[in-house]
Amino acid sequence: MKYQLKKETKPMLSTFGKYKAVTRHQQTVETEQLIEEVCANEPYSKGTVEAVAWKLAKVLMKLEIESDKVDAPEDFKPSKHIKGVRLHFLPESAKGSPELYKKIKFEKEV
Repeated sequence: MKYQLKKETKPMLSTFGKYKAVTRHQQTVETEQLIEEVCANEPYSKGTVEAVAWKLAKVLMKLEIESDKVDAPEDFKPSKHIKGVRLHFLPESAKGSPELYKKIKFEKEV
């Protein structure tokens, strides 16, 4: 997994000026493209694959909101401050650290 170090630039945060690792994604795949690739050379219909994908998403994934921070609740405006939504995969974890993560090798991108 490739990462870059990013400096916190928001002066109001306690972590201002500190660095953190951020993932460097090599590519993204649109849902439609993923469904088409699964269906290619397989006997599954597009509708079946799409239904399974949505069912898996409900079981294995969660959505998280990314937003700006505001000083007070009354200052928050969803249309202005919500910047996006991220989808997170939830691997099985019986002992705190998912087995899936144990094999990840981290590499700093230059």
